[in-house]
Amino acid sequence: MFEYEMHQLRAADLAREADRRRLLREVREAKAARRERRSVHHETEGRVSTGQRRFRFTRTA
Repeated sequence: MFEYEMHQLRAADLAREADRRRLLREVREAKAARRERRSVHHETEGRVSTGQRRFRFTRTA
């Protein structure tokens, strides 16, 4: 009976550890995704052309 109780305690510990690691991984992934969105949004160098070639240059005087 003692071995069974120890097994149950160990299984519960492993389940808690797995949940904790899963939560940490999700938090890391969420932070990385947020960081990626912010870097794209605040990017200083980006695409110059909008795809409209006829308005690409201004008219000369």
